[in-house]
Order: sequence, then structure tokens, then C-alpha cells
Amino acid sequence: MEWGGQIKTWSPHSDCLYYWGGHMQFLLTLLVLFAVCFPVQNARAGSVLERVKARGVVRCSSLERPGLASKDGNGRWAGLNVDVCRAIAAAVLGSPEKIEYGDFETLKQVEAIRNQQDDVYFLTGLEINALEVADKITPGPTIFVESHSVMVPSVSPAQHVGDLSGKKICFMIASTVERSLKNYFDNLHKEFMPAPFSEDGEMNDSYNVENCDAVADETTTLAMTRLTPVKKGMTSRILPETLSAYPVIAATGTADAQWSAIVAWTVHTLISGERPETKWYDGGARAMPVYAPELGLDKNWQRRVISAVGNYSNMFERNLGKGSPLKLDRGFNANQAAGGLLLSPFLD
Repeated sequence: MEWGGQIKTWSPHSDCLYYWGGHMQFLLTLLVLFAVCFPVQNARAGSVLERVKARGVVRCSSLERPGLASKDGNGRWAGLNVDVCRAIAAAVLGSPEKIEYGDFETLKQVEAIRNQQDDVYFLTGLEINALEVADKITPGPTIFVESHSVMVPSVSPAQHVGDLSGKKICFMIASTVERSLKNYFDNLHKEFMPAPFSEDGEMNDSYNVENCDAVADETTTLAMTRLTPVKKGMTSRILPETLSAYPVIAATGTADAQWSAIVAWTVHTLISGERPETKWYDGGARAMPVYAPELGLDKNWQRRVISAVGNYSNMFERNLGKGSPLKLDRGFNANQAAGGLLLSPFLD
């Protein structure tokens, strides 16, 4: 994720300490601190938005995940995360095409988060902990609920995860999937035959030649795996039970509350924009009108966002749902009005 040079931010603390004199200079020092430090802090309030406008693009990053963020054959990023990034660009720059996207799988790319060089980060709790960036990001709204599931060959008699009692299940060793799988079977008071792997390629190969009765992984990964052609023509299906579920959030740096609010309101607009129109409640973009000129958002910004990328339902369907190769059901990612977990402010 080479963004073409580091963006340096000035920290007032070291400069302010420079003015700290001896005991006889105490009052003068306080005056200097207030005169020098506080204006700098206030000037930084809009620094990310100003930086984005000066650069002309919104920079977003995440790990690669099928349906959320992955490159197509032309090297172009696509997915739900990417569409959220495009929505933010439409809100503040007037065009959904003004984005740059990257993944943070190397140390240099992780440093971009720690130095708050990018504008939006799509992260899970595990990733925040593993990257040790909890003190560098402001956790924002949930944009997707990822989960762990189990997949079996289409011809398998198993209709539920519990039907795999005593069967051999492949999974990645020392992963959260392994923990979810064992916990699920413990709660059923049943046992399965573990088949741990250290490389996902080997695990999938073993499953494809039917050395495993089933394979456990992230649901989005399983949905992509079942698209891979198998020599014997084997097809697969994902069992309905969820082993565990966890949110992917839209996070921002800690230095700028204005930018965090812009990102959060954009995500909320996408989610609340899916609410249906009723006799008693407004739907679509009017479900939660946000007039926020002090955030740098003009009066037409929400209409522009929905026009550019659609509402959350539109984004889900083309990236993960029936209009995509993954063919995943909404499940947890349905709007709360439809029985799912996604809920954003609306005019109640």
C-alpha cells in the first residue's frame, strides 16, 4: 500500500514543552502554551477533511476478504468495504471514483495505521488486537457481520453442524475458527474428528479430494471456496448454523472527531437508507436526514451518496448476495427492520 510518500503530522507537545522555562517564567510560559498550543489543536480539527480535499482522494484499507475487499483480474478493488469507501468519497469529494484502496498485510502497511496516514480502516476486533492499534483508531459503525461456518459436499447427508458428530472436519490450526468449532461442539455435548492444517491451500485440497467430511472457515471464504472448480465435479453447500459472528467496523484515526463523524454518518446513511417507506415513517435517504454544514457536508450529500452506490441492500446484493458469485443470504447483515442486526439512527 504505497501511497507515494508519508504524510507528516505535527505534534504540538514537543514544541510546547520547548517554551517551558524556569520557575520565574511560569506565568509567561502558561500564556505561551495557551497562545501556541490551543490554536494548533483547533486548526487540526478539520485536518483529515482538508487533507482529503487537497489530495483529491479518500484512502481506505483493510485485509482482503471475498465480497468485502478483493482485486479483480484488472487489479481493481471491489467489495462492500470498497463501496463504503466510495460512498465517503461521494459525500466529501462529489465522486465515488475518487478513492485509493490498499491492504495492510505487511509491516509497512500496518505502520500506515499507526501513523494515521490513511483515512478509513475496515477492521475486526481480532485485527485491532493483533495489529496493536486500539490506541490509534476510533471504532466506528459496523458495516458487516462476518461469521464462522461449516461447509460440506452437496451430496453429504449432513443438514446441520450437529450431524457431523464423529466426522472429520478440516480447519486452520491455532485459528479463531478452531476455537469456534470446538466451542460449538462442546455446547452440543458432541465430538468431531479434528483435521488441522497450517496452510489453507492444503486444507482445501484435502477437502476437495474428500479426505475431510467438512471444512470450517469464515463464511465469506467458504462462499468463495465453493466456486473453485473441482476435478471430480464436487459441489458444496454451507450449513445453516453459525459457529460465531463478529463485526467488521469502519474505523478512523483518533486525532479528528470531525472526520470520524463524517464516516459514521455516511455508513448510517447507507444502512438507514434501506428502511422501507411506511404510512408512519419516512424511508430511504429521508429515514435519517443529516444536516451538518459544520462537518463540511452540503445539503445534498446524502442524496449524492445513495445515488452513487445505492443503499446497504444494494451494496450487499451486488458484492455478497444473489447478484454476486458468492450468493450469500443477508442473515445477520439484514436491516433490523427485517430481523437482522444492522441498525442505525432513523426518525423513530
